Amino acid sequence: MRAIGLMSGTSLDGIDAALIETDGIDRVHPGPSLTVPYPAEFRDALRGILGATEATETVRAVERRLTELHAEAVAELRRRHDLAHVDVIGFHGHTILHRPDQHRTWQIGDGALLARLAGVPVVSDFRSADVAAGGEGAPLVPVYHRALVASLPKPLAVLNIGGVANLTWIGRGAEDLIAFDTGPGNALIDDWMRAKTGAAFDAGGETATSGRIDDEFVARFLTHDFFSRRPPKSLDRDDFARFRPDHLDPADGAATLAACTVAAVLAGRRFLPAAPLRWLVTGGGRHNRAVMKGLAAGFNVPVEPVDMLGWNGDALEAHAFGYLAVRSLAGLPLSFPGTTRVPRPQAGGRLDRPPVF
Repeated sequence: MRAIGLMSGTSLDGIDAALIETDGIDRVHPGPSLTVPYPAEFRDALRGILGATEATETVRAVERRLTELHAEAVAELRRRHDLAHVDVIGFHGHTILHRPDQHRTWQIGDGALLARLAGVPVVSDFRSADVAAGGEGAPLVPVYHRALVASLPKPLAVLNIGGVANLTWIGRGAEDLIAFDTGPGNALIDDWMRAKTGAAFDAGGETATSGRIDDEFVARFLTHDFFSRRPPKSLDRDDFARFRPDHLDPADGAATLAACTVAAVLAGRRFLPAAPLRWLVTGGGRHNRAVMKGLAAGFNVPVEPVDMLGWNGDALEAHAFGYLAVRSLAGLPLSFPGTTRVPRPQAGGRLDRPPVF
């Protein structure tokens, strides 16, 4: 099937849209992609509803605009690459609340409206069934990681550094799949840069690489009880929001928060059944030189951006949600006991079809 996957990540930077041709199992052919940055005023509006617990008029307005922007991204991808036929759209929406301990996760985005605007069936609401069944609801991309690395020597790890960082460990056996959020990814760094410099993020890790790390702050960060919890486990974007090194200047603060991202990943390796032969890094964090340098220093095996394998690390999650949409249509599981703590492999997603006139 030809699927377009859509991802709006916790970094709040914009929409990734990507075409994939797949059977939802082992045939995976990633296609063209694009990124559409959010307008500044919409990004501020979206940031303003993070943590919302009920569908207020403001939340509904942001949800509608978010859906319209996703429809525009789909139209632009189809226009640029002459994609006349698309079977399904995988619409992640945007997570504004993630509280699996309360059996709640909320990704805003109107699948029915997107189906109507795009004229294509839409699968959305990927996480709710997992949470309702007792799972964490995240991460969901590991089953796609497993398909991508089928031919590579194992065990290996795929590390996604978005607003939150998560890793997937894939072993030699068909069912050897473990995944969990490791801790903050780019979110703390992005929020720090926005507050201290006005920049949306630390481009290339330039600010962090010019600063000095406050090791005592990093040590305090690692005392958070999240790091002692056995996986699977997941985070809300703002679970670590109180960790702000306000006693530091912008460069030292960025360096220290980048070190926290690295330290969180290193802390997670103790939960892996066997040491990976290599670490493949995807997501925006792979562009941060301070983060990548820290990871390379912490492991005695290769740490490489996924682009080294010819993958598009900026579109990988969008491709994944196209893949997951096809799995959803086939009734195949999206999550597993080792990835979200769900009791048994769990299907998910809600299908909306465009109206027929």
